[in-house]
Amino acid sequence: MKVALVHDYLNEFGGAERVLLSLSELYPDAPIYTAFYVKNSKAYEKFKDKKIVTSWVAHIPLFSTKLHSPLRFLAPLVWRRFDFKDFDVVIASSGWYVTKGFKKGPKTVEICYCHTPPRWLYGYKTSIEWQRFWPIKLYGKIVGAFMRSYDREAAELVDYFIANSKETASRIKTFYDRDATVIYPPVDLPIQAKETRNKSQETTEDYYLTVSRIVGGKGLDLAVRAALQQGLKLKIVGAPAGYYTEFKKLNKEKAENIEFVGFVSDEELVGLYSNAKAFLALATDEDFGITPVEAMLCGTPVIAYYGGGYKETVIEGKTGIFFHQPTTESLLDAIIRFEKAKLKASDCIAWAKKFSKERFKKQMSEFVLDRAISGK
Repeated sequence: MKVALVHDYLNEFGGAERVLLSLSELYPDAPIYTAFYVKNSKAYEKFKDKKIVTSWVAHIPLFSTKLHSPLRFLAPLVWRRFDFKDFDVVIASSGWYVTKGFKKGPKTVEICYCHTPPRWLYGYKTSIEWQRFWPIKLYGKIVGAFMRSYDREAAELVDYFIANSKETASRIKTFYDRDATVIYPPVDLPIQAKETRNKSQETTEDYYLTVSRIVGGKGLDLAVRAALQQGLKLKIVGAPAGYYTEFKKLNKEKAENIEFVGFVSDEELVGLYSNAKAFLALATDEDFGITPVEAMLCGTPVIAYYGGGYKETVIEGKTGIFFHQPTTESLLDAIIRFEKAKLKASDCIAWAKKFSKERFKKQMSEFVLDRAISGK
């Protein structure tokens, strides 16, 4: 098969980019088509040895760093300029940039691996508060109406949808009226976990951990408030991004018990996961949420908000504890319940292994081969 891979753009390296990395390992000869990349970015460094094909917007000054968000209405012109008629299969890793509905040949099969229908189009919290001011909010409503129409039209052109969770599959059904096969994303870290290790005060340090880009919509302010209120030791891993003003205000507290670690390598991340008392998963409507599974793979249980993809990845009373209200009080109550529970690292590790890269590659390979043979 002649396969092409398509991805929104290459800048940050997060869960969606880990999916793309696994796909590029599965199809090593497949070129990667993308709107643009930011040279020397974390994502670009992972894919720079691959054949990367960028769109015309990559040549617009400042587009990749400042203009791609306000000029998001150009997305249809980005994807319609690519022609995939010479490929047997096109696999799109699709998030907020409406990456689907391409020009292709009559026998070309288009598969959309959907991380979520664009959150900003359908009323979900986004990482950047880009509609805080009324002129931008008005602009957003006008652009949003156009882009929702285009997004639904593009969805009709997709031959097969794959969702990264049941939560996302439900959104695909709601917004596109399309069915989707759920294939969970790959969870892969450089770790040699000991199955018999149990978490205890002797094997962990006295801190709670959360991992996220420093942006809105992730519940980071909840973790900071809980830590400030009770003096809990908290480590936050991730690089700042966007315009999350409330978090910047909390950051000014400079509390000794809160550490902003910044971006770390996967090897460093494993150490932080492994030594934490528990991982805090705080977003209220996460699409899937790869970081809680990474924590469990390192033997660390999770304290998670009961919503979104977390309901599929955390087992109450076995691999983690849920809290049901997005409040400091509800989170602190869950922390108290967690500290009384006796959750085993071996249970966390065994469960997390069900989300392995090998499993992802096998399921994707079988899905793609079956649809390529059967056609549209």
